[in-house]
Amino acid sequence: MRKSFAFLFLLYSISVLAQEKPLDMKMDFEEYEPPSSLVVEEHHLTKSKFPFIDIHNHQGNMNTSDFLDLISKMDKLNMAVMINLSGRGFRSSGDHLEKSIENIRNRYPNRFVLFTNVDFADIDNPEWTARTNKQLEDDVKRGAKGLKIYKSLGMFNKDKSGKRISIDDKRIDPVWTKCGELGIPVLIHSADPKQFWQPIDKNNERWLELKLHPGRRHDTDTVKWETIMAEQHNIFRKHPKTKFINAHLGWYANDLKKLGGLMDQFPNMYTEIGAVIAELGRQPRTAKAFLTKYQDRVLFGKDSWVPEEYETYFRVLETEDEYFPYHKRYHAFWRMYGIGLPDDILKKIYYKNAMKLLPGLDEKLFK
Repeated sequence: MRKSFAFLFLLYSISVLAQEKPLDMKMDFEEYEPPSSLVVEEHHLTKSKFPFIDIHNHQGNMNTSDFLDLISKMDKLNMAVMINLSGRGFRSSGDHLEKSIENIRNRYPNRFVLFTNVDFADIDNPEWTARTNKQLEDDVKRGAKGLKIYKSLGMFNKDKSGKRISIDDKRIDPVWTKCGELGIPVLIHSADPKQFWQPIDKNNERWLELKLHPGRRHDTDTVKWETIMAEQHNIFRKHPKTKFINAHLGWYANDLKKLGGLMDQFPNMYTEIGAVIAELGRQPRTAKAFLTKYQDRVLFGKDSWVPEEYETYFRVLETEDEYFPYHKRYHAFWRMYGIGLPDDILKKIYYKNAMKLLPGLDEKLFK
């Protein structure tokens, strides 16, 4: 009797299991993205509370654009001024810069600002320094408001012997000095996130990003992340009369104590939040304390022109929302929290700090 019952129960269990949908055990990690079941108050901000200046943007067609579509999208975001860091274009052309400035003046002179760029390809030439400084003087006279240094300096730029050009190469010292004399800031992007140099394994927080974008990995590079950072900090130290904007929170957004130490050490160093808002969003209390302490030296920046992604920045800075996602999972798979900055600090980050570094902007845009 007992054997018959056991056999019948086994048949019943098999029939039930056969009707159940089998588990998808073949799903890869990068596909797993369940929606949160958490029910909390949400604020989707498509427009910033105050007008803002985007100190870190790139636009390639300012020499020919009529700006109508761009201005429309900027207005919807409440972006008062866009800073285009690629003033000379991809070929470092003075003609491109001059035509862009002329086009801006003829159409929307108060809505766009251009930074210039320098070319390190001919640094071995004894005349390079004097020629570059003359270019800076001419570009500022044309209307350029700052200098942008790309991450290629310190990583990819080489002299004629094939040697890597360090950020603190002595041949560049007069250029940093000239920027101080001209009163223009230097927005400098050095290196990439430190994890790009680390082994691509289960311990790397950027594993998914590096798997999907293998061209970003530097774990086989001969130059170390720490070396590049030290070279950058060295020029801050050597040129105290020049104001530097350390892009992407100097790649220390995940270590704000270290970043704060650098801010204390280098009073001529400013910074901006482009592409690192997810780091601030996962440590709202620490981030709020940092932004409060250094509220006069942090600027708003994003780095790429994707209008729908600005909501993430507004939401982190302005709200106290809980546990919401970043707009690119491969970039930040964690959830974030709003910092809820007070209005006086928001205004400084959104536009007041940039206006101090870039005098002459139209104040009426911010009233």
